[in-house]
Amino acid sequence: MSRSGTPRLSSTQVPSQVPLASPTIGSLKETPFHAALKQLVSPPGSRFEVPVDGYVIDVVAPGLLIEVQTRSVGKLKPKLGALLPCHRLRLVMPLAQTKWIEKRGPEGRAARRRSPKREKPLHVFSELVGIADALSHPNLEIEIVMTDQLEVREHVPGKAWRRRGWVVTGRELIGVTERLLFQGPSALRGLLPTFGEPFTSRELAERAAVTPRLAGQVLYTLHRAGELQRVGKRGNAYLYR
Repeated sequence: MSRSGTPRLSSTQVPSQVPLASPTIGSLKETPFHAALKQLVSPPGSRFEVPVDGYVIDVVAPGLLIEVQTRSVGKLKPKLGALLPCHRLRLVMPLAQTKWIEKRGPEGRAARRRSPKREKPLHVFSELVGIADALSHPNLEIEIVMTDQLEVREHVPGKAWRRRGWVVTGRELIGVTERLLFQGPSALRGLLPTFGEPFTSRELAERAAVTPRLAGQVLYTLHRAGELQRVGKRGNAYLYR
């Protein structure tokens, strides 16, 4: 157990070659990053890319559906609405605790550097804000996977002018340092630091060392999920308890 009683799953080092299931429905366009995560989180005896109630599910285990979502979680709202009434579903969300950026130039030349950006479990709320109303459903679980990632960039003239033509072409999973399982929004609330109440999003940002935007997403999400109350204002900022 860790982080205020949050179940901690085993850390895992990912081998360079991850055995994958044969290509099936929905897997032909699957990225190596998504495929590696899917294999990592699947219990023994799982099946992959299985149709359930009109939707293709990443992993189907006994009594459990698992969806690995690397981005755009808000797009899952219709899927969650259809599946949660009858199925226990675990949403797996990877975060980059450490990210390496590799620029692959002509003739295979590559330069690698470590990104100064490091994500922490609270960053999961930047995506959960899109499904805030579903978090209180008793059949929904959230698993955060803290990862070491490699981001691959290739030079494409005329593209990504802010990056001077360097375009992100893929991600690779180097390793996993921590897996955290949350059952219900009250468990997710345990990711917040402890400090006096009531408090504002700015105070959360300072205490948790995150951006004001992320702090606002955290508090909005937990408020919509019924875990925080708005109890007034301090200036233009909402006060939460």
